[in-house]
Amino acid sequence: MTSRSARNITCTVDEGVARVWLDRPDKLNGLTLDMLAELAATSRRLRQDKSLRGVVLTGAGESFSAGLDLGAALRNPPQVARSFIPSLLRGTNVFQEAAWGWRRLAVPVVAAVQGHCYGGGLQIALGADFRISTPDAQWSVLEAKWGLIPDMAGIRSLAQVVGMDTAKLLTMTGDTVSGSRAHELGLVTEVADDPMSAADELVERLKTRSPDAVAAAKRLFEGTWNSSPRRTFARERAEQLALLVNVNTRIAREAALKRSTPVFTARKR
Repeated sequence: MTSRSARNITCTVDEGVARVWLDRPDKLNGLTLDMLAELAATSRRLRQDKSLRGVVLTGAGESFSAGLDLGAALRNPPQVARSFIPSLLRGTNVFQEAAWGWRRLAVPVVAAVQGHCYGGGLQIALGADFRISTPDAQWSVLEAKWGLIPDMAGIRSLAQVVGMDTAKLLTMTGDTVSGSRAHELGLVTEVADDPMSAADELVERLKTRSPDAVAAAKRLFEGTWNSSPRRTFARERAEQLALLVNVNTRIAREAALKRSTPVFTARKR
């Protein structure tokens, strides 16, 4: 197992699964600028690991995250200004990449949410492919309280998961909803009393599938969600042709025929 802890972000990797904690429990995992930068850096590091099979994002202690710690951020205006500057390569700034960076990984990312999931914390959870929440967790697009809008890729991700009208309602009102209500709205994939265990179980289930097929599916959904049907069909064909000659596809097929557990090699992309 490998482990790294920096800037109140802790990351461990064991048996192909990374677990990333927002690790500032005494402040309900309120996000500092350093934490956002470290989240972006962590997603970039994990993106290079071809043996990785999944990521679980969670918060240490009683909350996922109460959102941006405005007091801490405003003590360093020059750092705030630098954090707003977008990367020419990625098109995102530090705030946005802390959330959207998880969409760039080739593996499934699961957010395990308990307690508060406010503002920036909610946007980081939306950067995951799946969200598992306790029924009584509190979800809010809290920026409305401060006269602001979600600016950590939240506008795009909210509209994708709940539809534009619900995204507008949550953004304009800043209403707080329970994990159960968030599930009804589509913010949450699954409700569980122990979201961390449920997230681990989901990742283990996904590990039984070809890592190349899982990566291809994620690329297709992320890359074609707003594309024309013609472009989507072309991308489907290209991904499928590559999978047809992929070693992990053969391993999956042989295991299915023998009704055995497949043992996959590291993904190609």
